Amino acid sequence: MTVLSGGHTIGLARCSSFRPHIYNDSNIDPRFAALRQANCPRPRGSGDFNLAPLDLQTPTRFDNDYYQNLVAKRGLLHSDQQLYNGGSEDSLVLTYSRNQAAFFQDFANSMINMGNIQPLTGTNGEIRKKCGFVN
Repeated sequence: MTVLSGGHTIGLARCSSFRPHIYNDSNIDPRFAALRQANCPRPRGSGDFNLAPLDLQTPTRFDNDYYQNLVAKRGLLHSDQQLYNGGSEDSLVLTYSRNQAAFFQDFANSMINMGNIQPLTGTNGEIRKKCGFVN
């Protein structure tokens, strides 16, 4: 999961998905929180669809800056910052933040492994048309 989360080195998130992290969590760089708060007002329903890059430095380039952001407590999503928060994944986040080649190799291998997962279909399961609802 830690390596696949590195896919967040590219892309954007809506204010509604990161608002609780930038206003309520303590494991965030205060300057980074203030930067994101400027475009994501505290009241729910206000600015919910405003976007921010998941990777502050290089939002359109696939690299290891995402992990460097986590080490600096600049993860945009709560779930991302939890990967580097004094827990079991800290050493792996540090490795990827310092070694882009290791991140690239592990990410490629994990994507191949995930691609080999056979989804359950027919009487054993279903591919949902909408994730939150049974077909």
